Amino acid sequence: MKAETRKRGRERLDERLAALKPVDRLRVPPKGWVRAIRDALGMSGVQYARRLNVRPPSIAALEASEVSETIQLKTLRRAAEALDCTLVYALVPNDSLDGAVRARARKIALRNLGRVAHTMKLEAQETPGSVSDARLETYIRDKIKERDLWDEP
Repeated sequence: MKAETRKRGRERLDERLAALKPVDRLRVPPKGWVRAIRDALGMSGVQYARRLNVRPPSIAALEASEVSETIQLKTLRRAAEALDCTLVYALVPNDSLDGAVRARARKIALRNLGRVAHTMKLEAQETPGSVSDARLETYIRDKIKERDLWDEP
């Protein structure tokens, strides 16, 4: 039952995250989002510093830390609010979450079934052909539990 609940949860997250794909359309501008939006608004660093209630040199440091990816989320959120923006933070999977789970299960199954095939070959009991998709799916269904997928790197 838990596995079904997790699967539904993955599907709902995949649906929500689909709007963010492809991620390259959200690529960070060369000088960072803060600087790009500040410049687009025609806001000087001094004006922006006043809105953030910091000294003007702090703006250059803030923008540099965004570009170098060392900025803290809390700071970036404050910076966004001072530009009348909303910080959107998300982790966008390269594949669907369900696809990632299936790929991991398949990798483990292939590894485990490969060991069995190797042992059988050493004992001169090998079966013809490689691991069939049906055999692979059966192994995944019967032997691999989701909770065990991420035990190893």
